[in-house]
Amino acid sequence: MLVKALSTTLIAMMLVGCSLPNIQLPRLYKVTVQQGNVITQEMVNQLKPGMTRSQVAFIMGEPVLRNTFNEDRWDYVYSVVLPGYFNQETRMSLFFEDDVLGYFTGDLVPESANPEAPAETDTVEEETS
Repeated sequence: MLVKALSTTLIAMMLVGCSLPNIQLPRLYKVTVQQGNVITQEMVNQLKPGMTRSQVAFIMGEPVLRNTFNEDRWDYVYSVVLPGYFNQETRMSLFFEDDVLGYFTGDLVPESANPEAPAETDTVEEETS
């Protein structure tokens, strides 16, 4: 008898709960996941061909991925994932020639080499009437 009363009460509560439109179930917290080396535009702007490995490591940090067959290539990968909302990945590959930075490729380029970047001007144009 008690089991029948409890099950009837439970079913009634579920029906009432389903019929209320303003009640929302709690949402799960989604964790932002960052992996790899942080790569910023400022870091890439500081890279210049001819830098030593230690100078590059000071600016960019030690690479997470190292090619065991080619010690003259350093690969940097940085990803940020917020499940269901945001997913970004940035990649850079640095190539050394004779233990100095020869060239680099990737998702970011130095602002001095980017023709689409707006030119900075220190002069202010005066209005003449």
